[in-house]
Amino acid sequence: MAEEIIIVQGTGVLTGEVPVSGAKNSALKLMAAALLGGGTTAIHNVPLISDIAIMSEVLRCLNARVEREGHTLVVDTGSVDKWETPYELVSKMRASIAVLGPLIGRFGQARVAMPGGCQIGARKIDMHLVGLEALGVEFVVDHGFLEATTPHGLTGAHVVLDFPSVGATENLLMAAVAAEGTTTVENAAREPEIVDLANMLNAMGARVSGGGSSLIEVEGVPVESLHPCEHTTVGDRIEAGTFLTGGALMGGPVTVRGIDPSYLRMAIMKLEAMGCDVQAGADWITVRREGPLAPIDLQTLPHPGFPTDLQAQFMLLAARAEGTSVITENVFENRFMFASELMRMGADIVIEDHHALVRGVDGLQGADVSSTDLRAGAALVLAGVSAEGETRVHDIRHIDRGYEDYVGKLGLLGADIERVTIDDALPAC
Repeated sequence: MAEEIIIVQGTGVLTGEVPVSGAKNSALKLMAAALLGGGTTAIHNVPLISDIAIMSEVLRCLNARVEREGHTLVVDTGSVDKWETPYELVSKMRASIAVLGPLIGRFGQARVAMPGGCQIGARKIDMHLVGLEALGVEFVVDHGFLEATTPHGLTGAHVVLDFPSVGATENLLMAAVAAEGTTTVENAAREPEIVDLANMLNAMGARVSGGGSSLIEVEGVPVESLHPCEHTTVGDRIEAGTFLTGGALMGGPVTVRGIDPSYLRMAIMKLEAMGCDVQAGADWITVRREGPLAPIDLQTLPHPGFPTDLQAQFMLLAARAEGTSVITENVFENRFMFASELMRMGADIVIEDHHALVRGVDGLQGADVSSTDLRAGAALVLAGVSAEGETRVHDIRHIDRGYEDYVGKLGLLGADIERVTIDDALPAC
């Protein structure tokens, strides 16, 4: 069988400007929110990635019409008359669980396959269910499906999340907008993508306040009063951070455009702590480095802490620093799978529970490596740009889930990189 891989020649050069696409983690939830509008919603700045294609199919299975015009998605949910999502699609991407909240909000019921997705952690949905149950939702698990009903309607409630889960916060908001009365979500997720969702819900006629803070208040409105809208997705802070990491690794300068620098405040602080010069404007960030990379102590935390989605990229930086870094992963238990692939390229990393001890090395060597998840794949490609010789990155379907034209954008910055199809038959012994 044939396999697509990315082949990188280690030139050690990345410099120039690159545009940032719309945020994957926001656009997927905005598409789900369109279910509440009951008409034609236009969502701009939507990235061309495989996860968006899967979510489009999820919506089509509900009888929505989804059409793409460049980076604009036109989602017509006026004819949606189903509330069940198939396992075949949900198992490919756990973000499709985001339709649970809006289906409950619109129809008072839903039947959603238990989610699948990437392998970086269990990411149980208990908090989604507990929060929705507080609003009056009753759940039954039946042959791998979550069946949700609201026998007494949706009623506003005070919900305290055990952990500031992004997905649980989003599902709660999308159900609570149609509940009777007021809902408050305490210990809510504070990510920029939550603010983006709240802004779109308000544009649809909802009454959400406090987005971006740990306490969000939703004043419920009749679902019939919600309407379609036009909305523009915020820039993808993780894509921006990935390219900035590449600039820091190679020296740059690299400029990303189309991103609010405040979304990456903690990552920028860590880049500066490692010896990089970072400049920023209203919607751009530039990184450059002349001296050696300094080691860091880094812990992943919910926003506004350091994002777990940039942990692999910064582990790569730590692998080339002069000294020993300590990286602590507090969000996903399996996110250090990336370390073993980076070690194939010569990195010196020791894993102990949820800590990684990274001793900087003088250089990396090109090798055959595999993407263990979305962000790890992107980091391995950057490692290949900085390494000696040729690097072949396999399982690049993970990269396609979240990065639009990653190879093309790196080529724009001067990388010697190509995407090729090879025969993945076993070699003769």
